[in-house]
Amino acid sequence: MTDPAASTDIAAPRTLGLPYRDAPLPAAERAALDIARRVVELAEDRKAAEIVLLDLNGLTTIADYFVICSGGSERQLDAIADSIIAGLREEGIRPIGREGTPASHWILVDFGYVIVHVFTPPERDFYSLEKHWSEAKTILRVQ
Repeated sequence: MTDPAASTDIAAPRTLGLPYRDAPLPAAERAALDIARRVVELAEDRKAAEIVLLDLNGLTTIADYFVICSGGSERQLDAIADSIIAGLREEGIRPIGREGTPASHWILVDFGYVIVHVFTPPERDFYSLEKHWSEAKTILRVQ
């Protein structure tokens, strides 16, 4: 009989419920880049502006990709974030967390390997994530 604790197919989750970064992905999970591209599509559907997909591989361990986009109003920020969460949830992908509110003018949605930042333009300019992560490769830019 096989010892279930000795199985290496799926790593046990860490205490906070986050997957180990080096854990093998179950076959049903999609690649992080595919998820990031799907986030871009969902953001486009809600008319997000200035969408940027950054490849952070080799620069940090917090994520493999950032998707950064802007919305023109608090209502649009909420609609963009909600649409991304709902769209991926329909595909079996759930966020680890969501931070910020439309009133804060910045919403962050964490999907583990992909982190989504939805800003109003003034806050996006203020925080300048694209400049902070200037060494990251820009995979996609949608104006």
